[in-house]
Amino acid sequence: MASEKHVPCGPCRFDDVTIDAGSWCTNCEEGLCEDCENVHRKIKILRNHKVISIDDYRKIENVTISLVCEHHGENLEWFCQNHDKALCMVCVTSDHKACAGIISISVASKNARQSTALSDLEEAIEGTLRNVKQFTKNRESATKEIEKQELMVKNIVFETRTKINGYLDKLQEKLLRKLGSISHTCKTKYKNFLQKLESTTEMLTKLREQTLHLKQFSSDIQVFLGTRQVNKRIVSEIESIKNEIGATKDFELKVDIHSLIENFSKRVEDFGQIKVLESCAELDFRDHKIDQAQTETNVPASGIISDMKLQLIKTFQMKRENEYVIDVRGCVILPNGNLLMTNNSKQNQLVEYKNTGEHMRDIQVSALPFFIAVIDPNRIAVTYGDTAKFMEIRNTHSFCTEKEIRLLSYCYGVSHEDGRLYVKSGNSTIQVMDLSGRQLETLKLSSDSVLNITTSRDKIFYTDYKKNIVHCCRLNGEELWQVKSESVSHPYGVTVDNNRNVYVVGLVSNNLTIIQQDGKDSKTLLTESDGLFYPQAVDFDMDKRTLLICNKGGKVAMYKVV
Repeated sequence: MASEKHVPCGPCRFDDVTIDAGSWCTNCEEGLCEDCENVHRKIKILRNHKVISIDDYRKIENVTISLVCEHHGENLEWFCQNHDKALCMVCVTSDHKACAGIISISVASKNARQSTALSDLEEAIEGTLRNVKQFTKNRESATKEIEKQELMVKNIVFETRTKINGYLDKLQEKLLRKLGSISHTCKTKYKNFLQKLESTTEMLTKLREQTLHLKQFSSDIQVFLGTRQVNKRIVSEIESIKNEIGATKDFELKVDIHSLIENFSKRVEDFGQIKVLESCAELDFRDHKIDQAQTETNVPASGIISDMKLQLIKTFQMKRENEYVIDVRGCVILPNGNLLMTNNSKQNQLVEYKNTGEHMRDIQVSALPFFIAVIDPNRIAVTYGDTAKFMEIRNTHSFCTEKEIRLLSYCYGVSHEDGRLYVKSGNSTIQVMDLSGRQLETLKLSSDSVLNITTSRDKIFYTDYKKNIVHCCRLNGEELWQVKSESVSHPYGVTVDNNRNVYVVGLVSNNLTIIQQDGKDSKTLLTESDGLFYPQAVDFDMDKRTLLICNKGGKVAMYKVV
């Protein structure tokens, strides 16, 4: 918290006169009374100094920024572009004599407020806060689940207890004490982690506020150096959080009733055993690459679709067995770079290919697969259209089923965002659930002729294949825009890129169209002359900026988006 003590005028104090300052020079780092401020502004060499009010100074008073070299105690006056490091004169002459990119720190710090380093720092703080908020909610939910499991175990114990006589009272009491102790231990571990997250939240919130004030009121040099110094703290905190979540466990309480309880014997010494099943907590830290600040990127910054072009990488034909027609409804580019497609014909198969077109394997699944979505590097979600009222979460290495999620209706399009599954299921609805299958909410759609959906951060995109409309809405279902293009007939597969521009394939019009992320412009990228023939599935790999398109007959094409 900022100090409330008086700030003296620096020049007046030099003359042994004590006067309260009304303003502060961030360059000179001293207070100025009204008279000294007027003189300060008149001196030519000082005119460009940043002078702020004392109230504004108090907002950055406790933001510690060192302007002195930590190794040599000299002022930081130079900057090495080769090593991205602030230097004093001793550093320059001793360790950086061979470096060609030595410039003054005043030159390096120009436009520091507009630098990607500062904006990345702000985004890193926000991103880490989002992670902490997610972890907090997860641990709170886990704590509630432990309490539910504890109640379930108690019920089992009580139901068993009614079948036997009073001799078991002592054994029952012994077991319940053990249950309470173990439950308390589990909840204590959750509580300790929640306290750590709360402490981290407070620290990050304070850093966010200090960074904002630093951006608004500090000098360019202070912003420049402060950005890097605060950035080190954020990197350290992120590493600390990762270590914490790596060591965090989920506990599950169960009870094994003794096999002889039904046929009671005085030789029975325990009512049962409380089991704690540990599994890795589903806490996924979503990294923000703050170490790439102030470097160039090849991703188009504007995201304007007129700049977008496709470069063909590879085309190949999926293999056929017998005479059936391959019917690819959904496709994804897996985190390992391989391609995974649904075969909605007669085989109940997912089909995996290398990105070079080499067939890897056919994967047997529970029914005719419809759509697939990547959850994380180790899991995918698979839906089965009108052949089954359930969806599955499968491992991406073994492709074994890890979780079967039952629904009240058939499921079609599926997407994953921030620990939630969004599934087109039911009459004009998207069902939202967590990864355990617990229903969270139901979103109403404007039409029931919707099959495919995709999500990106805070938005949902879906295609109405009968009305030829592409919709964009918030994650709560509030519609933002819709685009109806005469050139796109029966829009089917849909995906989004890094800038949330929307790619949609027209099943009947045999084309690929890109829609600008605000819905205000669209452009046809590929047509039938480019080899599109009843295209149904499309997926965009944000890391490699690669677009995968699958036609109904099994012809596959991959493009680089430039």
